[in-house]
Amino acid sequence: MNWPRPIHQAIPYAIAVGLLVGLQHSPLVETANLLVYDLAINLRNRAIDGQAEDLNWPITVVGINEADIERYRWPLDDTLLCRALKQLDTLGASAIGLDLYRDQAKPCLQDEIQRNPRLISIRNEHLGITAIPGAPARQQAFNDLVMDADRVVRRDLIHVGGQEEAVRALPLRLLETASQTRDLDRQLEQLNERHWLNEQSGGYQDLDAAGYQAMLPVYPAGRYPSLDLATLLSGEVSQEMINGRVVLVGNVAPSLRDLFETPHSRFVSSSRFFEVSGVELHAQRLEALQRLLQNRAPEIITLHGWQRWLLLLMVVLFGVLIAERPARIRRSLVLLSAAVILLISSVFGLTLSGVWVGLTMPLSGLVLFSGSGILRRGVQSQRHQQDMRRLLGQTSSPAVAQQLWDQREDLIKDGRFTGREQQVTVLFSDTCSFTSVSEQLTASELMQWLNRGMCIGVDAVTSRGGIVNKFTGDGMLAVFGAPVSKGPAMDAFHAVTAALAIQEQISRLNDALAKEGQPALRMRIGIHSGPVLTGSLGSSKRLEYAVIGDTVNCASRLEGLEKDRHEGMVRILVSGETQCLLEALPAHVTSEPWGTVLIKGRLEPLEVIELRSTAP
Repeated sequence: MNWPRPIHQAIPYAIAVGLLVGLQHSPLVETANLLVYDLAINLRNRAIDGQAEDLNWPITVVGINEADIERYRWPLDDTLLCRALKQLDTLGASAIGLDLYRDQAKPCLQDEIQRNPRLISIRNEHLGITAIPGAPARQQAFNDLVMDADRVVRRDLIHVGGQEEAVRALPLRLLETASQTRDLDRQLEQLNERHWLNEQSGGYQDLDAAGYQAMLPVYPAGRYPSLDLATLLSGEVSQEMINGRVVLVGNVAPSLRDLFETPHSRFVSSSRFFEVSGVELHAQRLEALQRLLQNRAPEIITLHGWQRWLLLLMVVLFGVLIAERPARIRRSLVLLSAAVILLISSVFGLTLSGVWVGLTMPLSGLVLFSGSGILRRGVQSQRHQQDMRRLLGQTSSPAVAQQLWDQREDLIKDGRFTGREQQVTVLFSDTCSFTSVSEQLTASELMQWLNRGMCIGVDAVTSRGGIVNKFTGDGMLAVFGAPVSKGPAMDAFHAVTAALAIQEQISRLNDALAKEGQPALRMRIGIHSGPVLTGSLGSSKRLEYAVIGDTVNCASRLEGLEKDRHEGMVRILVSGETQCLLEALPAHVTSEPWGTVLIKGRLEPLEVIELRSTAP
């Protein structure tokens, strides 16, 4: 079906749109985005050294490790915890977060939380676990962690608005207690909405973004000073390690399985799979919250819905430009490769600097739209090259084929070259004494002998932008300047230099033929410049590119002029019209005027010049 050209061009892009829309709803998009994010965050945090001692409220972790469990047994007796909590209070802890479930605590713990307003007891909203019985509402906090579908902790539920007093996130409650500030929740709620995650933030697809969530800048492990329970109970802890600090008490023993995957888990090489303890993650959440309130922005921000669509649109349009603007498909492929590398590098660079941009959709849009356009051009190019081969044969150079392709809209209509009058230079060649040579060689040897000379002629013509229009038995008709021209002077120059190249190479060929005991190959060449009529001639069953006119006749007559006047292996005769177009002859070429000659079928005489190459 003959669709209009704009529709033909739009069809591949319509398919690309369909594929992109389908990909948008695929879970693979988010999975790939999260993998790229994890890699970037892992690289980003490798540059983070040292401990987080620049915070207003530094953090210390009391980790209950395997040695503590072996020493004190599990579950720990509440009296041990009471001793530890009182020790922390005595050493001057600003706030204490007990990251251990004690919904059935003994009286000593119940008394301790009533006595010490800086002690925070955890609850778990998802599991329905309550805090220490009798704990005041302002000393309760939930320790629920937000995990993605792959069970990796990448984001943090910082705050849930509109809830009762007891429903506070553990980091927020600890910071309220340490700073003795009661309006931190309102400060968070007053931050710009762009700081919080929504359904289409970063590389997420349809995220459950309830509450106030932000990306958690998961830091490397061991960022905070830590000690085990035995050390604390022994009293061997310096006051500087506790005084004025927020202290988190929780499990770090692998056997208790209070462990979570983070963006680093896939990229840390160790004897076991890398996971981070819950109490360590709560410490990191507390650090991130402090930096959020200090800077009035989270450490990692994300592109939201309209920003992502704008980026995707820009990348898609750029992809279309890459596919359509370059003159050559190879250049489009190079530009596409460069654009892919640039896009991936930019997304990684932004994530490393704290801006998360989902990579999968922009990269897919770039590749799909550029690939669709390049594929369309490739198919169209193949079809046109088939037309070129059908119209011109195999005797045009790749450069000429490219020029024809670039100018195809002006040259070809309905699968044919349109009739045009053009200024060209015609080269006509013929092999001398072919009949006598044929009597000395077998048919196979004769064809091989002839082809060796023809190969020289074809290569000399096509390498200089000409086309071999037809073979005339033991000769050929070559044209410079049609279907596309480089200018009359340049076309004439290329025709003459092609003839001189043939003259020089036939001389070397004859040296080889002499060694083989075969006859020498002699050739006559005639060159003339002038107007011709060009275009496709014939029917759909047999079509050829025709070059018609007096110029062709003159070149043929020059080739056959005074055949007995032939010195050397290759004679080159050019007309005065061709010589006038030449600025100068090459230094190694001499010219001999033959005077004016009347050509059969032409009223005006033709000036004739013979050219000889003196190159060795």
